[in-house]
Amino acid sequence: MSEVANYKFLFVTGSQFLYGPEVLKQVEADSREIVDALNKSGKLPYPVEFKTVGVTAENITETLKEASFDDSVAGVITWAHTFSPAKNWIRGTQLLTKPLLHLATQYLNEIPYSTIDFDYMNLNQSAHGDREYAFINARLRKNNKIILGHWADEDIQHQIAKWMDVAVAYNESYKIKVVTFADKMRNVAVTDGDKIEAQIKLGWTVDYYGVGDLVEYVNAVPDADIDALYDSLQESYDYVIGDNSPEKFEHNVKYQLREYIGIKTFMDEKGYSAFTTNFEDLVGLEQLPGLAAQLLLAEGYGFAGEGDWKTAGLTRLLKIMSHNQATAFMEDYTLDLRKGHEAILGSHMLEVDPSIASDKPRVEVHPLGIGGKDDPARLVFSGREGDAVDVTLADFGDEFKLISYEVRGNKPEAETPFLPVAKQLWTPKVGLKAGAEGWLTVGGGHHTTLSFTIDTEQLEDLAKLFDLTFVDIK
Repeated sequence: MSEVANYKFLFVTGSQFLYGPEVLKQVEADSREIVDALNKSGKLPYPVEFKTVGVTAENITETLKEASFDDSVAGVITWAHTFSPAKNWIRGTQLLTKPLLHLATQYLNEIPYSTIDFDYMNLNQSAHGDREYAFINARLRKNNKIILGHWADEDIQHQIAKWMDVAVAYNESYKIKVVTFADKMRNVAVTDGDKIEAQIKLGWTVDYYGVGDLVEYVNAVPDADIDALYDSLQESYDYVIGDNSPEKFEHNVKYQLREYIGIKTFMDEKGYSAFTTNFEDLVGLEQLPGLAAQLLLAEGYGFAGEGDWKTAGLTRLLKIMSHNQATAFMEDYTLDLRKGHEAILGSHMLEVDPSIASDKPRVEVHPLGIGGKDDPARLVFSGREGDAVDVTLADFGDEFKLISYEVRGNKPEAETPFLPVAKQLWTPKVGLKAGAEGWLTVGGGHHTTLSFTIDTEQLEDLAKLFDLTFVDIK
């Protein structure tokens, strides 16, 4: 899998000197207990490290500056245990470049009616302190996340975990490099976009390479590596020779494996984590990459067809957020408009990610009536059932829009013997008519990323971090 760095999150507690040194000792002890419990919960995908009790502008500023420039830190979690004067947070918050979670919690999950006194009140002023602290973040227009609830509750820990995945994706976005082998499909508008603005807003680097540059890598793959992969792949997928001769089937599958190894080697050597191909420019290649692209998607690389670098980068980004679980490049293909059957059949010519398969994928070789090349091998399977989100990134010249709706994934109602591709059926939860009309109205594209792992809250948090317009069709 295309690797993600090992990250941690810093925990910073707000307080002040007014209550005396004993209170501050207790604030730190409580904070460390919370951090230790969160780490031992098994619910969080990344560790939390207690950093400090922030009591002055100087120590808060120094802490948040350090977090900004420590590449191992993905974000900062803050908590106002007592009242924490918000002017102390201004400069540090202004300088913080990492995602910020305000955990509005309390050490105890109850009010101790029989013992509560002013000492307890001075120590446990979270309800008071959270409002002071939240005000300054709102005043600074900080795109921070707020989660309110008791830190030991599983649902709160689940929310923290989801936010952590968003924060890591945000950090990793600045490392995403997309290579486009050839340019985008000619005369198509929605797949175009401003690559410089994408680097400014999202951190993505998008580079063009001619297909000839890739062909050199493909042709250089040793036959022994291809033969070994051809044998081992049969442990994961069924080989279906179909109407092909055994010799043709083996050759065409092995050529896809040659492409897979060649593309992977090219990207790994040059630091790319996403790529595009274009069926209009395949000079020097025997086949349009199909199985090759699917295997790379399964490993966590981003991909989109027809030179659509925005969707390739988005797919890589969401694979990071989802830990590469059930998140796939997709395309709206055709519709079922019958009453009671309303649905979208999603697919692509060849390149849908097997991470969404509900059955064991089959390796098949069939003609492709586009691109003018040999019959490509591809994985054929049906998608899964379950709740998902379908997402696209659109460039409107003056802004990027992240457009999404929640969907219900279903298996296709019948086999498609004359359409041997991977396919997924889904219906917008708002209904096909309302969902599709909403998508068309806001200018959503036909290439998307479909995820059964990510939810709308995470997409909204991600858009907020990047200061993107988020359109949730509902």
